[in-house]
Amino acid sequence: MAIISSNIGDNDFSLRKKELRLVDSKIIPEEKRNNNLNLARPVTFQEFIGQEKLKSSLRIAIDASIYRKEPMEHTLLYGQPGLGKTTLAFLIAKEMNTKCRLATAPAIERPRDIVGLLLGLKEGEVLFIDEIHRLNRLTEELLYSAMEDFRLDLTMGANRGARCRTINLPRFTLIGATTKLASISAPLRDRFGLSQKIEFYTYDELQQIIVNFSKLLNLNLEDEASYNLAKISRGTPRIALRLLRRVRDYAQVVKKTHFISVNLIKNALNSYQIDEKGLDSLDRQYLSFLNQNNNPTGLDAIAAGLGDDSSMLEFVVEPYLIQIGFLTRTPRGRLLTALGKKYINSGK
Repeated sequence: MAIISSNIGDNDFSLRKKELRLVDSKIIPEEKRNNNLNLARPVTFQEFIGQEKLKSSLRIAIDASIYRKEPMEHTLLYGQPGLGKTTLAFLIAKEMNTKCRLATAPAIERPRDIVGLLLGLKEGEVLFIDEIHRLNRLTEELLYSAMEDFRLDLTMGANRGARCRTINLPRFTLIGATTKLASISAPLRDRFGLSQKIEFYTYDELQQIIVNFSKLLNLNLEDEASYNLAKISRGTPRIALRLLRRVRDYAQVVKKTHFISVNLIKNALNSYQIDEKGLDSLDRQYLSFLNQNNNPTGLDAIAAGLGDDSSMLEFVVEPYLIQIGFLTRTPRGRLLTALGKKYINSGK
């Protein structure tokens, strides 16, 4: 493992530590309003790179719905952040020649919020709810009849004056997205006609995404450079594009160039303390902590030792370390694999 230095060594170019890790797949405000990122979104299924099996299944469902002249079945998309769940929802709506209305579960705080969304839908439209596992119980129960029978059953008033009112809804398609499938209640999960997992991307698919985006940024990438960047992007397009933007910053400020070579990418990522495996300082701190103990270590003990939240470590740090074979989870706790030990010890 290469020794990582926080000092760039080129001029006095200094990169501040971000609150969000560059290798974290969660979206940040900058990415929500970035015009280049919006332009990079595919506008048709044909332009969407990767997820071939998923696209094939969705294509059949879409064509069948168009043939029957009815809305597509309610669809649940699950997988890690940054893999394209939102993009797929908008593409489904476009293929169905209808609009996609976007909502996030944390923003739907009261039952009247979901009622307003449902009443605002038109025939055949798509309602996309991100982080659907975070819906509260009352809101979720209102969705049951809306999804099954396209109606709302509302209770008006209280005590003896309470009365039930039924409101018919236009036929619509609900697309839910989640990173935690197990957190969705069984009654809600069973009401989705389609449930599809979005897989991590291959190196070749990520390389193609990187090359396409580099053209929007007016960058000239070496083939080997784009492939090396793909290898450390954790199978996630969002991370790949974020890393490419940071490499662009380094190239423009430090090297005054639009040509991206293998060495330039290595130097740029070293400035962010990201090594050739795509691991950052937090990943290495986690591995180093486990390396001090040959016995399985509990997650709470690791979190206390690192001063981090156990939930963040479990859902943000550990998945990639497991994916590359550096970490294993046992009933007694977390344990480094032989590969993980070799990696962390080679840097000492």
